[in-house]
Amino acid sequence: MSKARATRTPSVAQLRAFAAVAEHRHFREAAAGLRISQPALSGAVAALEESLGVQLVERTTRKVIITSVGERVAAHARAVLGALSALTEEVDSSRRPFTGPLHLGVIPTIAPYLLPTVLRLARDCYPDLELHVHEERTHQLLDGVATGRLDLLLLALPAGAGLVDIPLYDEDFVLVTPPDHELAGRLDVPRDVLLDLDILLLEEGHCLRDQALDLCREVGAEPGATRAAGLSTLVQLVAGGLGVTLLPATAVAVETGRAAGLAATRFSAPPPGRRIGLAHRPSSARTAEYERFAESLREAVGELPVRIIHP
Repeated sequence: MSKARATRTPSVAQLRAFAAVAEHRHFREAAAGLRISQPALSGAVAALEESLGVQLVERTTRKVIITSVGERVAAHARAVLGALSALTEEVDSSRRPFTGPLHLGVIPTIAPYLLPTVLRLARDCYPDLELHVHEERTHQLLDGVATGRLDLLLLALPAGAGLVDIPLYDEDFVLVTPPDHELAGRLDVPRDVLLDLDILLLEEGHCLRDQALDLCREVGAEPGATRAAGLSTLVQLVAGGLGVTLLPATAVAVETGRAAGLAATRFSAPPPGRRIGLAHRPSSARTAEYERFAESLREAVGELPVRIIHP
């Protein structure tokens, strides 16, 4: 009993040569199309037939005939070569900065106030960048970047979790009160005024809540029991007379504009606040790109009430 012949995997050069012959139905024209010699082309096709153990081409004195199995092999060869071309194009594209998809995760206490600037920057300066924005709480963002679902984060620093931080700016916390409050509109209140206030916080899961709690603990203040899902709800509660709250400076103009009867109060120096920046995996191949994006973003947020951090 004869043993079945083992099929060897064809080379890309062999597939390319045979696909050209199947397209032109002529060895000389196929060789010219590939810019190789006709003997080299014939040798590649013969090697492919040897590898597969089948006849792909009938050679006559006047024309080339592709066998029935050759037609099927030609279809597969075109598919393989097309996939290979797409792969190399994808890799070439990835070598060019600010091209292809970028999944950016943003925390909710930044997104409404900074995203217009980020989106405008991406549109005007990086038109080939496919920016996808994901607004999620910090723990979800950290999970997303760890699993590869997200590429880059915009959040309060330090991000932790072994990520690389790229600081952008510092911003102050502002005390928001009803307009008739005794502290309304002041510019130099000490932190310990929080001892006598009913401080409204976000619900658990927001890093801004944790930062506000840290400030309360620092001065020994006890926050109120009321919780809110977002900053917009917080300022509505303040407008309704349920207490006061802390907002990041970038959110003040937007949020106090949504609710009538609110006043912003500033803390004396050094004011409490938070640091905002980008974070990414240390293994990312786009580190240099993220650094350049951060540099552009620092310039773009210059008009906001923040203090830019220059590297």
